[in-house]
Amino acid sequence: MHTTQTVKPPQDIEWRLPRHARSVGRARMLFREQAGSWELPQDVTETAELLLSELMTNAYRHAKVPAGREIRARAVLTQDRLRVLVTDASGALPAPRTASAEEESGRGLALVEMLADEWGAEVREGGVGKVVWFELGLTPPD
Repeated sequence: MHTTQTVKPPQDIEWRLPRHARSVGRARMLFREQAGSWELPQDVTETAELLLSELMTNAYRHAKVPAGREIRARAVLTQDRLRVLVTDASGALPAPRTASAEEESGRGLALVEMLADEWGAEVREGGVGKVVWFELGLTPPD
């Protein structure tokens, strides 16, 4: 008897949120709900939620753009990876920096760099702004 493994197509969801502080928590909640329906491992869900929160916070705080511009958060699940993207209307690309012990912020991208399997930022092709993304590998169940 010959069995073939079914390869599921990528699953993809996007949320458009106002550029507002409340959107950070809303994005986390929406992602958590989606991660549950995708049955993601708990550790992947928790790490992705933390990193999404950092990218959303950066987009909210640092993207100096006209009022009314949205932040988009997107999650794409493939067989073995989760890719999360945050898009805002600012073309300024972020770079990790070393925050001093006295600073209350400035560690978000350092966290992304430390916890993500891969991450990056690029200006959107043919569009306004940039996209910052990270990927996490999915560990197969034992």
